[in-house]
Amino acid sequence: MTAKESDLAARYGIVSPYPEDLTIPPPELFPDKLAYVVRDQGGARILDTMSWGFPHKVPGKRIDKATGKPVLLDRKVTNVRNYTSPFWKSALANPERRCLVPFTAFSEYGQIRSEDGKLPLHWFDVPSRSIVSFAGIWRPAEGGAVFAFLTTEPNSLVAPIHPKAMPVLLHNEDEERWLSAPIEDAMELVAPFPAQLMRVDG
Repeated sequence: MTAKESDLAARYGIVSPYPEDLTIPPPELFPDKLAYVVRDQGGARILDTMSWGFPHKVPGKRIDKATGKPVLLDRKVTNVRNYTSPFWKSALANPERRCLVPFTAFSEYGQIRSEDGKLPLHWFDVPSRSIVSFAGIWRPAEGGAVFAFLTTEPNSLVAPIHPKAMPVLLHNEDEERWLSAPIEDAMELVAPFPAQLMRVDG
């Protein structure tokens, strides 16, 4: 993310107050780190910062001697892939829990290692739009609000590099629909973004 809060406010029609530029999150997004999120509150759009990843308890390898059960470990679930899972369903069904995750470019690692043994990093963007939105959901959590964004099958540009999935990118005209429509209507937006509107670098 290279845009400042003032750029995001202008892009999404957000009126002040919004966070000052001194609070800008790091340019690159990492799990459990802060990022910008746009959501509706009281009939108006607001710019917020939230941590990336819904907290989730998973059983570890170590066994609790007192209970005989695996010790639960904290994990962050960053991507929404199984839309019918109870873990996501309540947030998806509630328009107040849907959000937009602004970005200027996103990256995926390639499948073939280079001579130094590292996987190459490829950056994708939409040349005609300086700021684009992922379709996201959010919820309150201990320590502050958290978010995740939806993924779908990759388009023909992303698939050769990351065949598993790609984020759900929204057209500008579909952003309000994602934030406010009933779930059946909103989920119609979950589809690969047109490859011809994107480019890849790296």
